[in-house]
Amino acid sequence: MSKIANITFGEYIRQLREEENLPLRKVAAELDIDTSTLSKIEKNERNANEQIIEGLSKIFNIEISVLKVHYLSDKITYQLLDEENGIEILKVAEQKIKYHKQQSEK
Repeated sequence: MSKIANITFGEYIRQLREEENLPLRKVAAELDIDTSTLSKIEKNERNANEQIIEGLSKIFNIEISVLKVHYLSDKITYQLLDEENGIEILKVAEQKIKYHKQQSEK
């Protein structure tokens, strides 16, 4: 898990692509998106969507849940980055998630 914390979603995607020696244009073509769009995702200048995440999962043979952890943790991080009590907000949110899951199991 610590590896996830030290790299952004875009950096992770670029790393996967480079490890497979796949050119940007080939991965973009398989995702049916422009090369510039994939480049922006890799540079964290644009967000991926569910369809792109699913496609990346298939291309790199990685569980979609792994990609979602990277992607959603980035979204939450950027949302709370400038908040004075961002860590406290995360802790409270974690407790709320646990509470809601318990409620839905009843």
